[in-house]
Amino acid sequence: MTKNTALIAGATGATAKRLIEELLGGLWQVIGVCRHPPAPPHAPGLTYLRADLLDRDATAQALATASTVTHLFYTARAPFGEGGVESVPANLALLTNVLDAVSAAAPGLRHVHLVEGQKWYDVRLRPPRTPTREDDPRHMPPNFYYDQEDLLRARQAGQAWTWSASRPHFVYDFAPERPRNLVTSIGAWAAMCAAHGLPFDFPGSPGAWNALMEVTDAGLLARAMIWMAQSEAARNRAYNVTDSCQFRWKWLWPRLAAHFNLPMGEVRPQKLADSMKDKAPAWQRVVLQHKLVPNRLEDLASWEFADFHWGLDHDIITDTTRIRQDGFHAVVETGAQIIRHLQCYRDARLLP
Repeated sequence: MTKNTALIAGATGATAKRLIEELLGGLWQVIGVCRHPPAPPHAPGLTYLRADLLDRDATAQALATASTVTHLFYTARAPFGEGGVESVPANLALLTNVLDAVSAAAPGLRHVHLVEGQKWYDVRLRPPRTPTREDDPRHMPPNFYYDQEDLLRARQAGQAWTWSASRPHFVYDFAPERPRNLVTSIGAWAAMCAAHGLPFDFPGSPGAWNALMEVTDAGLLARAMIWMAQSEAARNRAYNVTDSCQFRWKWLWPRLAAHFNLPMGEVRPQKLADSMKDKAPAWQRVVLQHKLVPNRLEDLASWEFADFHWGLDHDIITDTTRIRQDGFHAVVETGAQIIRHLQCYRDARLLP
């Protein structure tokens, strides 16, 4: 019988889907808590609890029966806009409410894992010192990650449980339920180029075309999170987690063009949030032509996210030495993995 029960706060978020799969594959019991749980049936070993984590009382009530929880994976996040400063009070309240509820309900709690991100280093607002390292000096606040980790450190003092934190960058995946996804940004843009008989232009900035970049596959992140939750070396430490495969769009774009069988284009900056506004009829023609599952273009890809990602015109490279030295060695070849995910969308008849 399993001795581990994971509670995942924010169980329908970007980092939770693969985490649930990996945990269930490792014979964990998994409890997901979120505002809108998926409809049943659910996989064996998986249950969901419904709660608005910003509501302290509702969270405590929902988690009152979670007495068997041994590991808390906190993956929740308050709503935010692309590129802006995210709310410190809202994000701190989310974590506080979950910690309070779990601490009261689960006397056997052994570990709390917090998903952070590369915004820790302010990488999206200004060029950071590269490669970013976990012990780099903090930038001028506000930064809700600082407040959350400080809360976790303070709450852990004198407790039997330990904590860890992961810092991924631009998590990507096969995730049809999530339009804020690099994979669908690429795939939907390619479909629009093909539908209009255009070459596969790069719609971002010249700086982004040339910048050195890293991203994080959701499956790799899930495996790293589970390792942190169980490794002695990872107790009370934070880790950068990326594919460890640096790339430039100018290297990867021709490979993607070949995958889509499109002629290679050129760097042609544009705001996709504007240029895609009137493309719903064109997308519906693509859906009919390729016999795709009926869907809306805006439900498939977030053009605001694509504009933000392809507008970053400075290097964003992280140092992953710490996690390697402490025992986690998995890596992903980013280009091949993006193409694998694109193929999953094709197989699901969501992209041509």
